Amino acid sequence: MDPQHDTPDTPDTGEPEQIHEPRLWKDKGWTARVIKNEDGEGWAVEMIRDGSAEPALVGPWTMGRNKVDPKPLDATAHQTLVKTASEVIRRHEQQLHAQLNKQVSIEMGDDVISVRLSITPDEFEPFGTLTAVNAFGDVMATVNVRPDFRLTRESAGRWAADGFGKIR
Repeated sequence: MDPQHDTPDTPDTGEPEQIHEPRLWKDKGWTARVIKNEDGEGWAVEMIRDGSAEPALVGPWTMGRNKVDPKPLDATAHQTLVKTASEVIRRHEQQLHAQLNKQVSIEMGDDVISVRLSITPDEFEPFGTLTAVNAFGDVMATVNVRPDFRLTRESAGRWAADGFGKIR
């Protein structure tokens, strides 16, 4: 039994539990829950991906015909909400990746070198990894740097000019 909803779990078919109620719709790895707006006016819907503690999306929800109760959830609304919430997560992941990974190209003689910075956001000891890669994809050098290291064409050029040594 699911203690939160007093409904039996799906039999041992390996399929995740599905709930299809007017204010709670759980299906396809997502839960949509219609909730009262915090300001007391109207309704909102929150979308929570299975395994997540926080909603990926919270947005306004349509009032029903009586202008008091919320419009009930249905399969079409749930699918639209899943698509929207998935897009929000995808954009967040892209933004985080862009913040943690940078790349510049520099010229060394006749070669074009790609210098990449990857930040590892550890809670206690975050650090960056600076990597030089030649045009064939071969790693030429790798060093650890401070997590606030600023990768620019100039800083990459100085690193290359110093023989790809340790950066202080």
